[in-house]
Amino acid sequence: MNDIFGVPFRPISFAPSWQTPAITTLSQQMYDSRNFSLMPILADALQDSGCCDDQVLSHCRGPGPHVRGCWVVDAILGKE
Repeated sequence: MNDIFGVPFRPISFAPSWQTPAITTLSQQMYDSRNFSLMPILADALQDSGCCDDQVLSHCRGPGPHVRGCWVVDAILGKE
């Protein structure tokens, strides 16, 4: 359930610097294809853009399952 809802007691604010064209494109590709196998790569890209939020990074690097409606991908795409 945490893939869709995240952790409700600790909402995350996504910094604009985390929404680079590469991150947004990767997130959109995963959303459209429903293939979330690139979540660890998304974590690396987020970290490279300055994201140091352990909740976000560990979620992306976690085993999943990741599905459409993933709170990280939705937040990047502004689908909240």
